[in-house]
Amino acid sequence: MSNPTHPPAVGVLDQGPEPTFPPGFLWGAATAAYQIEGAAAEGGRAPSIWDTFSHTEGRVVGGHTGDVACDHYHRMPDDVRLMAELGLKSYRFSVSWPRVQPGGSGVANQEGLDFYRRLVDELLANGIEPWLTLYHWDLPQPLEDLGGWPVRDTAARFADYASLVADAVGDRVKYWTTLNEPWCSAFLGYGSGAHAPGRSNGADAVRAGHHLMLGHGLAVQALRATLPQAQLGVTVNLYPVTPASDAPADVDAARRIDGLANRFFLDPMLRGSYPEDLVADLAEVTDFGHVRDGDLEIISTPLDLVGINYYSRHVVAAPVPGEEPEKYWRAPSCWPGSEDVRFVTRGVPVTDMDWEIDAPGLVETLRRVHEEYTDLPLYVTENGSAFVDTVQDGQVDDVDRLAYFDAHLRASHEAIAAGVPLRGYFAWSLMDNFEWAWGYTKRFGMVWIDYDTQVRIPKSSARWYAEVIRRNGLAAQ
Repeated sequence: MSNPTHPPAVGVLDQGPEPTFPPGFLWGAATAAYQIEGAAAEGGRAPSIWDTFSHTEGRVVGGHTGDVACDHYHRMPDDVRLMAELGLKSYRFSVSWPRVQPGGSGVANQEGLDFYRRLVDELLANGIEPWLTLYHWDLPQPLEDLGGWPVRDTAARFADYASLVADAVGDRVKYWTTLNEPWCSAFLGYGSGAHAPGRSNGADAVRAGHHLMLGHGLAVQALRATLPQAQLGVTVNLYPVTPASDAPADVDAARRIDGLANRFFLDPMLRGSYPEDLVADLAEVTDFGHVRDGDLEIISTPLDLVGINYYSRHVVAAPVPGEEPEKYWRAPSCWPGSEDVRFVTRGVPVTDMDWEIDAPGLVETLRRVHEEYTDLPLYVTENGSAFVDTVQDGQVDDVDRLAYFDAHLRASHEAIAAGVPLRGYFAWSLMDNFEWAWGYTKRFGMVWIDYDTQVRIPKSSARWYAEVIRRNGLAAQ
């Protein structure tokens, strides 16, 4: 197994016209199990909340499901060879909990674990460092039937599951992420209902967020006990939150959304406490009675790294009487206690997800985490963009995505130059895939997937990224 050491935080950093990254910088790409694997009812796998959600009429655009997705379960060796051809140094993948433990508790499904054993072996044989994420939103349906993440016992079940995976591949996997984007699991899954399991209750969302973090802490403790050499972390999706003006009401709106988007998770996991202003903001939603003595000590169990997923910035404002409604859209119910906040659109370029493109926000986010929260190594564990792609003469020339990656890698380089201990970057995503509630209508991949034939076509961005990896840096602008 490859076992690179962390490079220095800054080291010898070329800040000239052709930015070069520090030696040992970890270049990768990321995917998630339900989005690519398919084989939803094969190998002993049972339904997750996303199987149930996607098979419920009206939940996913076009009635799309992850039943087949990119058929990665059957095509994994070829996909790994494609990664090697692109020069990836690391691959961040998630383990499907219902493939490994179909009931959410009890003994492991060895056929499911065997798939991940083969994946890890294939990666290592091709010189690619495995980066394993334990939870990317696919809770086994039986656990949701018992109440899901708002129920405390789910956290304990998650730690047990983590131990099963560690026993199977812990001798060959160095990098472990417990959760991917717990904000989405909690506030989209249980707050707005836009994601699985599709429930809409603010108090449940807050409880789910807490128990996700509790499960994270318990899993870190379980992994640490058996894998003392592993590098353990968590991945959070973060946003710079900017007030639309200097007006006190707008500044307060930004404070509230920052609390829910960022500090709700950063403070308990890295400081061992909830922000007092956030608790006050949520007083009408919950009294935090679900927080027990000792929880925050578990949640803040020391880590080795922090993963940051970055896509855009939030610009927010307080309501303005008589304001034209098209200037603002109201905060949906995934922001409990802040439903009156307006999210402002600024008229800047956007992706096909209608997310504003804001590369400087990545610098702000990385610097904030480093300067306000931790000296731990940081990794950009997801960064990417959806655009409308077309195949012409067997090629996909995704110039907008290439420009997006280029701008955000230059921002990453700028953050390193400012002293941020950024040690790696994972492009989202390796390949087009099932984009959750958007089904197959949004493409984030560097590799085009024809969902009818499963043909893979590396896009221009993939070839460009391969060259970035080869030279460990960017070309002059």
